[in-house]
Amino acid sequence: MHRHEPMAPVNKTPMIGSAEEAVTCIKSGDNIFGMAATPSLLTNAMAAHGKAARLEGCTVYHLHTEGDCPYVTEDCDGIFRTKSFFLGGNVRKATQEGRADYVPIFLSETPRVFRKGIVPLDVALVQVSPPDKHGFCSLGTSVDCTRAALQTARTVIAMINKHVPRTHGDGIIHYTNLDRVVYHDQPLYTSHAKEGSPADDAIGKLIAEHLVVDGATLQLGIGNIPNAVLSQLTDHKDLGIHSEMFSDGVLPLVDSGVVNNSRKTLDRGKLVSTFLVGSQALYDFVDDNPVVDMRDAAYTNDPHVIRQQDRMTAINSAIEVDFTGQVVADSIGTRIYSGVGGQVDFLRGAALSDGGVAILALPSRTHKGLSRIVPAIAPGAGVVTTRAHAHYIITEYGIAYLYGRSLSERAEALIAVAHPDDREHLREEATKRGLRRPASIARRFDLPSFPSVR
Repeated sequence: MHRHEPMAPVNKTPMIGSAEEAVTCIKSGDNIFGMAATPSLLTNAMAAHGKAARLEGCTVYHLHTEGDCPYVTEDCDGIFRTKSFFLGGNVRKATQEGRADYVPIFLSETPRVFRKGIVPLDVALVQVSPPDKHGFCSLGTSVDCTRAALQTARTVIAMINKHVPRTHGDGIIHYTNLDRVVYHDQPLYTSHAKEGSPADDAIGKLIAEHLVVDGATLQLGIGNIPNAVLSQLTDHKDLGIHSEMFSDGVLPLVDSGVVNNSRKTLDRGKLVSTFLVGSQALYDFVDDNPVVDMRDAAYTNDPHVIRQQDRMTAINSAIEVDFTGQVVADSIGTRIYSGVGGQVDFLRGAALSDGGVAILALPSRTHKGLSRIVPAIAPGAGVVTTRAHAHYIITEYGIAYLYGRSLSERAEALIAVAHPDDREHLREEATKRGLRRPASIARRFDLPSFPSVR
């Protein structure tokens, strides 16, 4: 029921013109969608049009976007208000200052807000590959909720760009479904992995050695910890990918045959994702590659779909974790930092999978030297993953297994993987909260640190 057919030809001819001409259909009060693979020529033209035409009350919805975000600048205040399903660095300051807004939502449900009419869209700004000989274009690296936006928006403005890779899957749209077309060739935004810290490397080694089995299907995002995990998997066999995204770290494992998707329960032989961010090498890899299946987020992130993958191994990150296992992942105190994303979708799906493993990984300390294992979450911070969802919490100092454990057992397990210099203080705080077991009881009923999955 999740599989969507290509958006077939319709009896319509798109209007071709410049970006400046295309965006003139945007009016005051419009709801506008901007895709993750940002068509910056269109967003720049939209911002300029908004100011020149003195528009008011427009709302822009989008997931994480890269590059400049011209419609959140102070001179666009009152013209456009952004509502992000997931914050990138380009809208973080505006959101924290109150000039932009945040919608907390599971990634699996972002297409639904458009399809159910909860957010009726007037205009969708997208970029697509050039049409093939049959007239079909591809959404390339960003299917996510973009397909749902195309299906429901009153007007679709598309930038046709030869640099957009033609990907297989749900992101296929016929040229005649586009209302206004701008031809402009512009390389996609690229992202390159930063060098990981010793803590990241230690976390990656722990996960790879203890929690990833041969034949596992992996979900992991972009960043130092996922890359550290991937770099440690060179001796594994028959791994698969079913993820909301993947990046360059997967490519060496595909080349060596470690990732071959041969033992996946669903979509066997396919590397499944809903969006991509990485280098040009990544975009070249996915271009016209039938092994890569780019799917709607309502499919990739549906916990019912995820749980059907045997040995589903979900690896996600966190900002802080309290003694009881509550996980903060989208905010630092009252400041929104990112979003809910697919964390809960995949942690729940993996936990219900046969042989599945639900992992949250984080360095024991922040860059400022503050403990990420805390007695209580920071005032104003939001819980993304509840204490009931948390299974494995991993720092560079070890693995804390929380599933089926009491509050006092959880506190002990988490303190054991905190930074050594923070443990005494954390023990004192646990004692104040009644979360320290008497030593005699602890010895008598002690549980293994974590169950082996290898």
